Amino acid sequence: MAIHAELEQTLLLLQIEWDEDYKGFIKKSQNKSLQEKKQEGVCLYPLQLKSQRFLLGDRLMLTFEGDGLREANQFQSGKSISLFCLQDFVSTEEGRLGGVVNSANKNTITVTFNSSFTPDWLKSGKLGMDLLFDQTSYKEMQAAMKALQRAEKGRTAELRDILLGYKKPVFSSVDISPDSHLNSSQVEALQKMADAQDVAIIHGPPGTGKTTTLVGAVEESLKLNPQVLVCAPSNAAVDLLVEKLLDKNIQVVRLGHPARIEDRIIENTLDYQVASHPTYKDLKKLKRDANEFRTVARKHKRNFGHDERMQRKRMFEAATRLKDEAAMLEDYILQDVLQNAQVIATTLVGANHTVLKDRSFPVAFIDEAGQGLEPATWIPILKTRKVVMAGDHCQLPPTVKSYEAGEAGLKITLFEKTIQRQPEVATMLTLQYRMPNLIMGFSNQEFYQGRLIAENSIAERTLDDGEPAMLFIDTAGSGFGEQIEKDSLSKFNSDEAHFVLSQLEKTIERVKAEKVNHHQWTIGIISPYRAQVAKLKELLDEESFPYLNAVKNAITVDSIDGFQGQERDIIFISLVRSNADAEIGFLSDTRRMNVALTRAKRKLVVIGDSSTIGNHPFYQKFLNYAEQNNIYRSIYEYGIFD
Repeated sequence: MAIHAELEQTLLLLQIEWDEDYKGFIKKSQNKSLQEKKQEGVCLYPLQLKSQRFLLGDRLMLTFEGDGLREANQFQSGKSISLFCLQDFVSTEEGRLGGVVNSANKNTITVTFNSSFTPDWLKSGKLGMDLLFDQTSYKEMQAAMKALQRAEKGRTAELRDILLGYKKPVFSSVDISPDSHLNSSQVEALQKMADAQDVAIIHGPPGTGKTTTLVGAVEESLKLNPQVLVCAPSNAAVDLLVEKLLDKNIQVVRLGHPARIEDRIIENTLDYQVASHPTYKDLKKLKRDANEFRTVARKHKRNFGHDERMQRKRMFEAATRLKDEAAMLEDYILQDVLQNAQVIATTLVGANHTVLKDRSFPVAFIDEAGQGLEPATWIPILKTRKVVMAGDHCQLPPTVKSYEAGEAGLKITLFEKTIQRQPEVATMLTLQYRMPNLIMGFSNQEFYQGRLIAENSIAERTLDDGEPAMLFIDTAGSGFGEQIEKDSLSKFNSDEAHFVLSQLEKTIERVKAEKVNHHQWTIGIISPYRAQVAKLKELLDEESFPYLNAVKNAITVDSIDGFQGQERDIIFISLVRSNADAEIGFLSDTRRMNVALTRAKRKLVVIGDSSTIGNHPFYQKFLNYAEQNNIYRSIYEYGIFD
């Protein structure tokens, strides 16, 4: 009964999250005027059509421009939208077209539509775009949880009981021949994967080559199996994995809407490979002929007697026959493309794609499993006999919109549950190739039991700017106070933002912009708060920083979430919080801070107010680490108050 109670609780939390997400969307869009929806960021209007083209698979791609794109909005790659046409400020159903956003920036937005024609109304009236609430993911997750509940016996029931810790996993002994470039902990992880009959976990802290190891595990599995399933929670993570698999000359078919997939791997999408199939032209001809027969048969004739009725009947029969032939040929093409793939790659939710309806896999590999909601992670597991998960539960958890659901357990992933309940299935990668010891040290002792080792060639690496590889600059007593952005309620700190950029400017001056550009070193400026990210970007654009301007193409400013899975040679972190009440808000999410602290390869500078953050035990340990390693600096040492 315990396992069914746990599944029922997870299903309940999923429903709470679904309701909260939908409620937030409705609040921003329902019964709102056009202007109000624009202000909420769920509508773009007016838009002008800039360009159009047809993609393989008869999909229409349109690019629009409009002043509203420069305002804050929620239109991002992968979002579902509805394009509308306003004539005299009235929108009709004829004037709507559903699509998916490819890309959006301050100047243009590009959308792909499941349509093979350009509607007439695109050139009449004024165009706008509404954001849609996509319930598909929630429905798929709910269906997966209910399937788990129904499973009484069989492989699904066995994997469910093992992953949740109610039954012990089984191991055998399998010979492997791993790539000679892998280190000992990576080989150990591959051996665990090969020996596991049910589940194996690759725990990959930052810089330890988790994805490389997972690709090695896929290679080993393909020596015994003709085809495997590879998944990740996000499209970006799937695309990165596909790229690395392609580098190993592995045949991959990427499932998913082309608008949600990076251009660099578009040739590996199911749509592209179907359209490139030798018999695809025959399929197009069958569909075209069927449509022509149907169009002719529907034409009205003034004299309509027995002969005409019989002719119409024959045309409809011919159209139906051709349509049936086209459906059979299309199914043959799909199955032929899928059959020839060694790897089927998709998101967690995409694992329930219609083309995989009756397919099962000997092994399912799940990357970034520490970021996938448990109900989503079960979707590919329902299609497999064995699962290999890779991730790091000490970094970013999945995004949960409902505070109630998150606190009640929805933030705890299946990856985390399994690694805690079945520790024998996990192997932690211990040799990291990104950070020198000084940058690695704090996260190593706080999150990884001191087990991480920096690879010899980078262990003592610095930027050669005359300073240690890591610094904490304390702004306590400076008067750099936090502020609140009215619209978003996000925090920012203008004085701290100025100071961050001025210190980065001096760093580049010392190390020389020419050297940065020559070595193609990259620079990241991170803040936990989006309002501070916006402030930093604004200052970079508006104020004069000669040395930063000389390396501007190397600089990325983003939130911690935006830097997940990435690395930069130089990282500056702006903590923002500075108040008399020692309130630190979501800085208390220490796993998120672990991500920020582990992005830098050569130089890490953290800037914040010790009097505000120091009451939290995590940051007190961080301050102690800075003092013990002589990397603590006070803002008063920088002469800005002289």
